[in-house]
Amino acid sequence: MSYDNTCKYLAENYPADFAKWLLASETSDIQVLKTELNLEPIRADSVTFLQISSQILHLEFQTSPASTPPLDFRMLDYYTRLKRQYWCDIEQVLIFLQPTSSEIVFNTQYVDKKTRHEYRVIRLWEEDPTPLLANPALLPLATLARTDSPEDLLEQVAAAVDMIEVTDEKQNISACVQVLAGLRFEKNLIRQLFREEIMQESVIYQDILQKGLQQGLQQGEQLGKKQEALELILRLLTRRFGTIDLDTEQQIRALSITQLEDLAEALLDFTSQSDVVNYLANISPPQTNQ
Repeated sequence: MSYDNTCKYLAENYPADFAKWLLASETSDIQVLKTELNLEPIRADSVTFLQISSQILHLEFQTSPASTPPLDFRMLDYYTRLKRQYWCDIEQVLIFLQPTSSEIVFNTQYVDKKTRHEYRVIRLWEEDPTPLLANPALLPLATLARTDSPEDLLEQVAAAVDMIEVTDEKQNISACVQVLAGLRFEKNLIRQLFREEIMQESVIYQDILQKGLQQGLQQGEQLGKKQEALELILRLLTRRFGTIDLDTEQQIRALSITQLEDLAEALLDFTSQSDVVNYLANISPPQTNQ
């Protein structure tokens, strides 16, 4: 899921850059549409809708071609919902992140008797990295682009990240690069080229961790695997604040699933281990039946 959150973060925070890349549009008049498109929401990896003047750019990122319903039908479904609601031109771009031999990634249309719907497909591993390397917002995608020397490409991306002058932007782009690079490169190589502390300080990294915690907790509650969620929280706290003292760790281990959920939501506001201690001192003891 971290890959999905990363792509969505990039598209929604740098919409003009994606419009320039995919539509050759230089306009800054772009609105990110937060919509469920009526009816029941369609479950997808990462979907973003950008309204650009009188046009909508529908972006969908996929790590796997497997989908229910099938991707071609899903693109048709999105198109009809968007058309009904906004009644304007719609450009749909389906972006695959990982190489695969599946026929699905080469399909650009939905066909069913008299119904035919076309959409655009980008297979990142076939894309020229040059335009991606030239735009800081697209550097994370550049790690997955076409190359005869993947390590050289990653070094180029790292050098481009180092040239970003604004600290917050540098932290967030670096974090996104490291997350997506994980689809192609070993962790040790990524760590050699990127400073881990920069990633940890970024907004997107913290957001990814929090979403991962929340999902892990939900899974743990459903499957009775509280221990997995618990260890994930302890690892995050240790990464942020160093060694957690034994009393604090024991209090956390005693929490119920519900209380762990609340802690996962609250911990991103903590700035020191004392915040953790104060938080734990102000919650009720866990119920024995949880």
